[in-house]
Amino acid sequence: MDTEGLLSQRMHRLKSSAIRELLKHSKMENIISLAGGIPSDALFDFEGLNEATQLAITQQPKNAFQYGLTEGSEKLREGIVTLCAERGVIARADEIIVTAGSQQALDLVMRAVVDPGDVFVVERPTYLAALQTLQLAEANIMSVASDSDGMVVDELEELLKTQKIKGVYLVPTFGNPSGLTLSRARREQLVKLAHQHHFLIVEDDPYGELRFTDERNPTLSQLGKEAYGDAANIVYTSTFSKILAPGMRLGWLVLPQWLLHKVAIIKQAADLHSNSLSQTVAEYYLGLNRLPTQIAKIRAAYKAKCETLAGLMTQELGDYISFDMPKGGMFLWARFRSQVNTSVWLEQAIKQGVVFVPGEYFFSDNPDCSTLRLSFATATEEQMHEAVARLRRAL
Repeated sequence: MDTEGLLSQRMHRLKSSAIRELLKHSKMENIISLAGGIPSDALFDFEGLNEATQLAITQQPKNAFQYGLTEGSEKLREGIVTLCAERGVIARADEIIVTAGSQQALDLVMRAVVDPGDVFVVERPTYLAALQTLQLAEANIMSVASDSDGMVVDELEELLKTQKIKGVYLVPTFGNPSGLTLSRARREQLVKLAHQHHFLIVEDDPYGELRFTDERNPTLSQLGKEAYGDAANIVYTSTFSKILAPGMRLGWLVLPQWLLHKVAIIKQAADLHSNSLSQTVAEYYLGLNRLPTQIAKIRAAYKAKCETLAGLMTQELGDYISFDMPKGGMFLWARFRSQVNTSVWLEQAIKQGVVFVPGEYFFSDNPDCSTLRLSFATATEEQMHEAVARLRRAL
């Protein structure tokens, strides 16, 4: 039976995540993975999560196990308001929708705003799953370059002289995969361009709290509100996955009023509401006031891991590979000084027992095949020493 005709055309164009495919290798015996963007479960606050879970199921069992509001638990949204305020994102509870992670947040927004053929701009490189979401929405994806200061907004400004765009998607702080941060000047320039040219900014901020220094740039959302008030068309999304536990599948959106109800309708059609038990556990966890200590613990651990991996890469492969030192996040983005195809190198690396993500998968067009992404979040120091030694042997 020919089943190909039963699939939609968009499914024929959609590609599987390269990272998901690589995770199959990471499960193999004797493989050290520097591939997945997975938080370290050694840093999970199991004690606090257990206490919050017990409180949820003993004190609010009806809320924990019953249907809930599409927009999310009112108490959790109030807690998210506080979290956002600490980041400079000023929002009311009725401007927030709780989602099944920030991945669903991106999907809901793109389905709400993108018609087939609409131009959405991303940076080179960009988050792979965002490309999948835009492809599924049938957007016309265009890209602009990035450098050590993040997206080259001057290039976007040139594009806008000839091209009408629907929106810009980016991870401005400790980006995935680049690990880099958009400079203050470029943030202000981008927000101004969005207002002048009437396009939407989708600000994805999963890693902003994972900073290794005291330096903090204002969010695009904050700059937009300060400059243009409610006229700033900026969507802010973040998640509990990197600061608490990804298995809870909880993220959130802060939306302009004109978009809020439309996104809520789509979410209602998709899954009615996010997981009630997870939301109730998150409510109680925030009430325990353990999150600031937990974030500080994660920051310190990731900073040490990052410095270890960067030092080993410089020592063992510095003659061949260059990279910018991340100031936060979970990733180190590297580039060969010569034209080495990292997908070909990966084949040899797997034989040596180590995996990473070739950089070409993070480009919507004109891929730089000499790049790669390394995650330092889950590997131990001992594993990183061995992994880099294996990378050297593979080279």
